[in-house]
Amino acid sequence: MAEIYISLGSNINRQHHIEQGLNALSDTFGVLTLSSLFESEAVGFAGKAFYNMVVGVETQYSLDEVAAILRKIEFANGRSQDAKKFSPRTLDLDLLLYDNVIANAPAQIPREEINKNAFVLWPLAEIAGQLVHPIIGQSYRELWQQYDKSLQQLKVVPLVWAEKNKGI
Repeated sequence: MAEIYISLGSNINRQHHIEQGLNALSDTFGVLTLSSLFESEAVGFAGKAFYNMVVGVETQYSLDEVAAILRKIEFANGRSQDAKKFSPRTLDLDLLLYDNVIANAPAQIPREEINKNAFVLWPLAEIAGQLVHPIIGQSYRELWQQYDKSLQQLKVVPLVWAEKNKGI
């Protein structure tokens, strides 16, 4: 079983799409470990604020299979096939970590934005703080402690998701 971490984000009908993403991930992978839900300003473009969180799961799927599953879930939730990198999102699912794998395809693992964006690093540190970044060599908790928190402002918001679906 591989331990994987996935970043969820949405700035279009945020609550609905976060719930749909969690439902799809739960249906696919089973038990989910959930970070807090955060609200953050859009990064890289002028747009509505995002909801972001990180989910941890264990899976028998390969890295290629996980990447394909995440894309399929995004498309099922209204993501355009030709969506630009910095643009509004119904649902954005980014594979952050797949065990200690370092890869560039089918996805960049570990994802470069982990230590660049508070909306990825804080929730990852919350649920996987003890894990060590396989390239940087520091734990995600240490990376969050060192992060310049003035760069991006985050606010914890209530996560509303049916309790029966929570695997925590």
